[in-house]
Amino acid sequence: MKIGYSFWGFLGNGVTDTPDGGRSHRRPFIDALLARGHEIVFLQADRDRLEAGDDLGGAYTFDDGLPGIDALFLEWRWAIPGRSTTVCGSEGHTCDLHRQAQLINHYTVRSQTPTIIWDKDRTLRAESVWRRTAHTRVCEAALAPTLGAHSLLFPVAEDLLAQADPHTLAARPRDLALGYVGNQYDRDEPFDRFFAPAAARVEHLVAGKWAKTGRWPHVRFAGRIPFEDAAGVYGRSLATVLMLPERYAAVGQMTQRIFEAVLAGCLPLAPADIRFADRFVPKELVVRSGDDVLERLSYLSEIAGTEQHAALIAACVDRLRLFGLCRQVNTLESVLHGLLQTTATERGAA
Repeated sequence: MKIGYSFWGFLGNGVTDTPDGGRSHRRPFIDALLARGHEIVFLQADRDRLEAGDDLGGAYTFDDGLPGIDALFLEWRWAIPGRSTTVCGSEGHTCDLHRQAQLINHYTVRSQTPTIIWDKDRTLRAESVWRRTAHTRVCEAALAPTLGAHSLLFPVAEDLLAQADPHTLAARPRDLALGYVGNQYDRDEPFDRFFAPAAARVEHLVAGKWAKTGRWPHVRFAGRIPFEDAAGVYGRSLATVLMLPERYAAVGQMTQRIFEAVLAGCLPLAPADIRFADRFVPKELVVRSGDDVLERLSYLSEIAGTEQHAALIAACVDRLRLFGLCRQVNTLESVLHGLLQTTATERGAA
């Protein structure tokens, strides 16, 4: 089918000073849909070309109009004061929210086009009309999504899992005990409890946008780094801490940080208050305090490079199968087909 796909981000490396976690999984997801015979047309701006100067060689189609499509797929955008809510053309304005409103008004409201909303940031209100409209479906990247929503996790390509050799990764020299790549957004509480206490005792590095760091003078913040450099930080780090905003932790929504770390051989320590923590990591890597983090790091430093270390990495790689690309594409196709059948039935009844 022909899918109109709306996302605000990049398919390639993008630009350093712009957050977009979707870069780690968006392109493989779209390529897999194309490989299954779907036609994809992107309905937001081509930011790879316009902002990053990245020519993707005509492999993808962008359309800033309102082309004919069979279904609309939205990576959900939300109001960001001073950015997406300002007047078009004003300084700092991004037009993603305005464009999304235009797409919804034309396709979802007027044309009754089957519409799927992927609420990747959990910003769609529980009472939203789109959760109870017959020709719309909501997907969330959580193991326990909102009632009525479908679980569509951030995907990781199976060939990357097959290529991850635990023994090679365990043998890699690592000068950092603890590393983290990601932005501050709503992570102060787990950072205070798990990362900061350990950082006072071990070699560490935090990369990403952390604007308010005065309470952690002992922590080494490197600022934002290019997207492609994240693997280098994790490749130097023995372990990381999976720090999630509470709205993610409560429903078992794991970010792409877990496979970025694991595929570089960096072991993820998961706070126990993350729902389904032991589905994301082996029980040996579940932690309950900053002291637990230090104890785990001490143990990991003792076994670094050994068969035990390789076995732990292998166990983490195995758990990433939960996010497998084929599994997530199957989920989306199932939701799409069910939605199209429902829409067709309703139109026939009308």
